[in-house]
Order: sequence, then structure tokens, then C-alpha cells
Amino acid sequence: MTLPDTARRSLDHWSEAGRAEMEAFYALATEDYRQLAEARDWAADLRDHTLDGRIRLLDVACGSGKFPAALLRRGLPARPPVAVDLLDPSGFSLAEARAVLRTPFAAAAEHELLLQDFRAERAYDVAWATHALYALPPDQLAAGVARMVAALRPGGFGVVAQACARSHYLAFYEAYRAQFAPDVTPYTDAEGVADALGAAGVRPTIVPLHYTTGSADRGVVEGFLQRCAFDSAVSLEAMEADGPLGSYLAGCRDAEGAYTFTHVTHLMTWENR
Repeated sequence: MTLPDTARRSLDHWSEAGRAEMEAFYALATEDYRQLAEARDWAADLRDHTLDGRIRLLDVACGSGKFPAALLRRGLPARPPVAVDLLDPSGFSLAEARAVLRTPFAAAAEHELLLQDFRAERAYDVAWATHALYALPPDQLAAGVARMVAALRPGGFGVVAQACARSHYLAFYEAYRAQFAPDVTPYTDAEGVADALGAAGVRPTIVPLHYTTGSADRGVVEGFLQRCAFDSAVSLEAMEADGPLGSYLAGCRDAEGAYTFTHVTHLMTWENR
């Protein structure tokens, strides 16, 4: 597959070689999924979209399965059963996500490809993309989102959780790009996803989720930020140097040197027509 630069950087880091970096990232980023798991009555959402006694679900850009894992930790009921089709361009991610699925989730098909290349119309009861679309390039976002919408049956339930432009992931990456990688493609923000949903005929309900993550442990912070940039070559010290990224990080650091990162995630939900 041919990928633009930011998507390629992301895919290169979803690998066994990047496992330590991935685990460092989730020392803080697991909070993203805990917040999502607590934001709705997901058991009711699944139950309300059951057909023939089960749910067929599409997990878009499934990553390492952190959202299903968060729902399981919250005590998701064992019924109705949920057959999960995993979609991700990374074979490593497909294997990671499959390994965490437990009742009521059961792995079904796997699609190792980009969302914008996916073809499955009106097949799924539920489709979600949770912190999944950042590397989908702006010029391909509308096509990708349209594929996700088209994959839902009439009455199917769609979910996208994406950080907005002022949230840490987007603000950090813009400052990183300005200082270290000005030619790479920007991340996609929640505002862009909402516009793409509108172009696909969807008017989602949008609920902002506000929360913070952080640490005084510089090793944890460095690993987290390197993964935010998909760049393990830039140290925390280099990030803190004078420049746009240094200025951004200075605003996240207190007098004792501890870091706090501010997140605003837009939880977008809709029912397909």
C-alpha cells in the first residue's frame, strides 16, 4: 500500500520493534479509553442495536484493542454476543487487538487495509473508530469516513472519538512539526471528522470529554511524547529546547518539572439512515 508520510510513520511504529514505545505511550494514554468507557451506557448501546440475537461490529483502525479492553474492565455484560471485524493496515495491530477480545466480544474477520480502501456496504450493526483517525490524511478523510458510514446497515450505530484541534495530541503534533518535521502531514482533528461525517450525510451528536493526563517521571513523559510524534529519535531534552515545541511543553510543565497534558475528545455518535 502507498501511504502518505504521517500514515507511514504511524504504521512503522505499530510493530514488535515498537512495543516498548507503545507500552510507554499507554502508561498515560490508557486514560483516553477509560474516559470513553465511562462516557456512555455502552451495554445499552450494543443491546439496542442487536439483530438476530447478536451484534456485528466493525472496529476501525483497531490499534491494540484498548477500547474493547476498557469496556471489559468496566464489566460489559456477556450478552448479546458481539462478532468483531477488525480493520487496520497493521498486521501487528490486528494480532494485538484480537488477543484482548473476551466475551461478549469474539474475533471474526480481519481486514489488513486502510479505511479508505475498505468496501463493505450496510453490513454492520455497530462501527466505531476510537482515537483511530489521526493519521488519515486530510485529502483522504472524506473518502475514509464515507466508507465507515456506508458499512453500517440502516439503523446501525456509528461512533467516532477524536481529539479536537486544541487538545494535546493535535497541539503537540503541530508544534513538533513546526520544530522538527515541517513537511509531514498534520494529524486529522475532530472538527475535520465532523465535517467529513456531514459530507457523508451524517449529523452526529457530539459530546466533548475534558480530562488531563501527566507524570513527573521524565522517562514516562518522554516515551509518551515520542509516540505522540511517532519519532523515537527525538529526546525529551531536544523537545524542550527553544522553538515551538519547547514553548508548548513549557506551558504543560509546573515549577517542579511535572507535566500535565490537557485533552478534549469529541465523542461523536449517530444512527445510520
